[in-house]
Amino acid sequence: MGITSALVLYAVIWWMCFLIALPIKVQTQGDLGKIEPGTHAGAPQVHNIKRKAWIVTGVAAVLWCIIAGIILSGWITLSDMSWFDRALKPL
Repeated sequence: MGITSALVLYAVIWWMCFLIALPIKVQTQGDLGKIEPGTHAGAPQVHNIKRKAWIVTGVAAVLWCIIAGIILSGWITLSDMSWFDRALKPL
């Protein structure tokens, strides 16, 4: 795995984890009873983005180490994912 592949893998893992973590512990304006005029009641009031980003960075690093280790060890290869023997046939 090259440097670019490793960075792309980490970025994809980080964004997937971040999008999963976004709705966790969000307090909306409707929940707090402080709805600003012209906004939706479901708009977030307390979202803790910075804290979630730091937590997601740690979780993504651990997941990246596991996934990169599996890829680099050769435990799972691209040919293992060739369903129906359609891809990666030797010529």
